[in-house]
Amino acid sequence: MFHFNKYALVAAILASTSSVLLGYDIGVMSGAVLYIKDDLHISSTQHQILVGSLNVFSLIGSLASSKTSDTICYRYTIVLAAVTFFVGAFLMGLAPSFPFSMAGRLVAGIGVFYSFMIGPVYIAEISPAMTRGFLSSLPEIFINFGILLGYISNFALSGLPQPLNWRLMLGLAALPAGAVALGVIAMPESLRWLVMKGRFVEAKRVLLKTSDSETPTRPIRRILIAAIGINFFMQASENDAIVYYSPEVFKDTGIHNRRQQFGVTIVMGIVKTYVVFISALNLDHFGRRPFLMLGTIGMAISLAGLGVGSNYLEQSYEKPVWAIALCIVAVCANFSFFSIGLGPITWVYSSEIFPMRLRGQGIMAASAVFVYFFLPETKGKSLEEIETIFDS
Repeated sequence: MFHFNKYALVAAILASTSSVLLGYDIGVMSGAVLYIKDDLHISSTQHQILVGSLNVFSLIGSLASSKTSDTICYRYTIVLAAVTFFVGAFLMGLAPSFPFSMAGRLVAGIGVFYSFMIGPVYIAEISPAMTRGFLSSLPEIFINFGILLGYISNFALSGLPQPLNWRLMLGLAALPAGAVALGVIAMPESLRWLVMKGRFVEAKRVLLKTSDSETPTRPIRRILIAAIGINFFMQASENDAIVYYSPEVFKDTGIHNRRQQFGVTIVMGIVKTYVVFISALNLDHFGRRPFLMLGTIGMAISLAGLGVGSNYLEQSYEKPVWAIALCIVAVCANFSFFSIGLGPITWVYSSEIFPMRLRGQGIMAASAVFVYFFLPETKGKSLEEIETIFDS
């Protein structure tokens, strides 16, 4: 298909390892929170806040990551993020109460998105044009690998007594965080960061190794609209919510044993990871638009099927097999189509279309759309009032 520059490939893989942290958190929290709810006796509202708070807290990291990376370089920004996530995972694993868990969630959220916002930008800058699509998709592949690791952790540790099981599920996230911090040290620095700092000799050395030939600027307004638009629809797809609550979805279909629920999620994670890898491998061959169209149309059909099946199960006492099968197939199909289109392509597109001088700021602007449309103000409101806001 095409020739990979080994130097750029290794650099992109190292930069993408930080995405494992986000994926592991998404996957493991889907199971750990079931035991946390029982052990810490938290309410349904607190349960929902604990699960969803990572995205809220991550905004702190995502909004600050651009300036930090411009100051201390991309590599050390990712190292800082990994150390922060390490501390957050440690706190969550030791949490004796809901407030303590939220504190750990705050620290982990800052760390995970601090690194995740930098990875795609770094990869786009280090990648040759002919393979940028695949290399820029690697973070999404590593997210799915992290989700799969979280599912496996849930399954493997679910047989342990409480509270040891969920504490180990969350605490083990410190291991990939430590590995990321060590691995990223071997990354070369971004060519454009070196130029920005006047380190032209080092920049030339990196350029010769990566054979980067990116062409310059395009109209900024169209670029901004495209980046914000694709990020908006990725968030609006609510794929993360389905991942977080997949055990609950399978419970509603009649799978009540938790180990069986976790086993199904492992199969789902394997399929999801495989699909996103195949998609990323072919992005530079077939282009971005065909996969994006296929993925979004497929998600629409699968979500419609999930709605039909789940609605029938809610209204029927008999739980027909066809409705159960429809829900399971629809969930797996939704994950697969997301991994074909919006999952990898959002980060590829957002990170490659901005010119160098606006790339960091452009990624932040694209992520800020999530804040505006999906995060209502909660200042001064009780937990019950917050629940009412989200219900409406």
